Amino acid sequence: MVKKEQIMVQGATYTKSSTFFCLFSPIADEVILCLYDDGDCGTEKQTFPMTKGQGKDKDMFYFRAYGDLDGTYYAYKIIKDQRAVLSHDPYAKACGVNGNRSMVIDLKRTDPDGFENEVIPEFKSKTDMVITEVSVADVSSDESAHSRFPGKFKAFTEKHIMDYFVDMGVTHIQIMPSYDFASVDESSTQKQYNWGYDPYNYNVPEGSYSTDPYDGAVRIKEYKEMIQAIHKAGMGVIMDVVYNHTYDVYGSCFYKTSGNYFYRMNNEGYSDASACGNEIASEKPMVRQYIIDSLCYWVREYHIDGFRFDLMGVLDIETLNLARKELQKINPDIILYGEGWTGGESTLPEDKRAMKINACKMNGYGMFSDDIRDTVKGHVFYMDEPGFVNGADGKEDDIRQSVICFPWAKEPYQSINYLSCHDNYTLWDRFIVSNSDSSVEERIRMNKLAAAILFTAQGIPFFLMGEEFARTKPVLGTDTLAENSYNLPLYTNSIKYDRAEKFKDLREYYKGLIAMRKGHKAFRLDTKKQIRTAVKFIDTEEKVVAYTINTEKEDIFVVYNANGHDISLNLPDSRNWDVYVDDTVSQNKPVKTIKDQTKINRLSCLVAISKNQ
Repeated sequence: MVKKEQIMVQGATYTKSSTFFCLFSPIADEVILCLYDDGDCGTEKQTFPMTKGQGKDKDMFYFRAYGDLDGTYYAYKIIKDQRAVLSHDPYAKACGVNGNRSMVIDLKRTDPDGFENEVIPEFKSKTDMVITEVSVADVSSDESAHSRFPGKFKAFTEKHIMDYFVDMGVTHIQIMPSYDFASVDESSTQKQYNWGYDPYNYNVPEGSYSTDPYDGAVRIKEYKEMIQAIHKAGMGVIMDVVYNHTYDVYGSCFYKTSGNYFYRMNNEGYSDASACGNEIASEKPMVRQYIIDSLCYWVREYHIDGFRFDLMGVLDIETLNLARKELQKINPDIILYGEGWTGGESTLPEDKRAMKINACKMNGYGMFSDDIRDTVKGHVFYMDEPGFVNGADGKEDDIRQSVICFPWAKEPYQSINYLSCHDNYTLWDRFIVSNSDSSVEERIRMNKLAAAILFTAQGIPFFLMGEEFARTKPVLGTDTLAENSYNLPLYTNSIKYDRAEKFKDLREYYKGLIAMRKGHKAFRLDTKKQIRTAVKFIDTEEKVVAYTINTEKEDIFVVYNANGHDISLNLPDSRNWDVYVDDTVSQNKPVKTIKDQTKINRLSCLVAISKNQ
C-alpha cells in the first residue's frame, strides 16, 4: 500500500534500495513502466503495470521498483482505448541522448567537490545587479575564445572565460535556455545551432552542451560545475526558462501523457499567445504544480539564483505569485523577472496575465522595459523610427521617464532596463541598419550615449554580451545582418573576442560606466519615493536631458546631449564638480574638475559629482 503523499511526488524518486515512479495521466486507461539498459536504442528489459490511484488521486499512476536502479533508463507506455504511445517522463531529472528516454539518477553522485556547501554570492539590493545575457554556445565556440570545451557547460570552468565577465564588472550572468531542448540533434557530429526556446525536458540540462550527451549523469555534473565556477567568480546565475509553450504539441510528453490538459484551447484548436503554435495552461492545478515544482527543483538541486521568464505574459499571475512564495522558502533573495508581454492573443483574461500593466499585482517580479529600449534606440521593429540617440525628435520626456522608471514599475527593481538582447538586431546592427549614412565614429558615439543612459537610469541594467564591443550578427554568404539569429550558424552567433580588442575603447567605456554605477548608490536607489525625492530635472534645449541626483553624501549632475552639436550648460551651483564621464572616458574616479559652466560634446553624456561636506 502506498501512502497518499508518496503518490503525489511525481517522477522517479530514487533510493539505493528502490525507486518510486509516479505519473499524472488523466487520459490513460493503463500505464506500463518500461525499463531499459540503453538511453537511445534497444528493447525494454522489464515492464511493470503501474497502479492507478483512487478518489482524488484517480489520475495518478504509480509503481515501486526494488533494487538499485541508478543509471537505468525508463519510459511510460500510455494505453488509451487499446492504443499505446511511449512517452518520456515530464518530471524526468536525467535522460539519454535527445531526451526520449528518461533516466533514474542518484543525484548525489553528480555533485562536484564542495558543491553541496558552496558559497553563493549575496547582494544587498536587487538594484545592485548588473546582468549580461549569454548563450552557452556563443560564449566559447569561436576560435578566439581559445576554449578546450567550445560550446559546452565546462567552458565556464576555464579561468580566462570567467575572467572576462569579472573584468567587465557584471554581477549576474543570464544563461539562455540550457534545459533539454528539441531542435538540436545531440547524436549528430555536425555543428548545429539553436537558441533553445523549444522545451523538451524542462528539468534536464541540454545534452549538446555536455561532453557526453549519451550519459545522463554527465550533463548534470557539468551543469553544476558551470554554476559552481560562476559562483566562485563572485557572480550569480539567472536561468532563462520557457514555461509558456512546448516545442510542438503531439511530440510533447505533456500531450502524450495528458492529452490537451496542459494546453489552452480556443474555438480553432490550440490558443497561441506564444506565437509558437501553442501555449501552456499555467492556471490549471497540475500545470501550476508542475511549473512550481520545476522552478524549485532547479534552485534546490542546481543552486540557480534566479529566473528570466520567456513571454511571461502568457503565464497567469497567481501561478507566478505562488511560485515566488515557494522559491523564497528556499532562497529568500530569489531573482525573478521576465518579458511582460505575449507573442499573440491568449484565452487567458488580460487582468490575469503576468504583463507589464499588471506589475503592481506581482510583488518581487521585474519586467523588461521595452519602453527605455525603444526610447533610446528606436522602435524595435520599425527601422525608420529612430530613438533619442540616433536622430529622433521629441524624445526628451520619454528619456526623463526612463531615468526615473516608467509608471508601470511599482518600484525600481521591477524595471529591467535594456537596449538589446538575443531578440532582434544587436544594438550595433540597429545603428548600421537605421543610420546607414553615419560613420563608424558616429555610431560609436551613439552607442556610448545609449550605454550611459542605460547605466545611469534607475532600475536594473541588462545587456547582451558583446554589446560592449559592437557585437554584430552577419549572415554567412550575404551582405545582410541577422535580425533573428535563433537557428543561424555559429558564424553569426558566436562571440568574437578579437572584436572585443578591436573595439576596446567602447568596451572600456562600458566597464567604466558599470564601475561608476556600482560605486555610487545614487544610481541604484531602492524605492520610487527615494527617486522622487532625489532626482530633479533641469530645463534644457531640445534633444538634451539634464538632471541632478541629490543624496546626503553627494550630488550628481547628469546630462545627455543627443544633438549633432556641442552645447554649454550652467552647473547647478557654484562649486567644484568632478567629471567621471564624458564623451571619451567613463570611470569611477575623476577625469577632471569643472566649475560654473561646462561644455557637453555632441552625442555624449556628462556625469559630474560633487561631495557634500
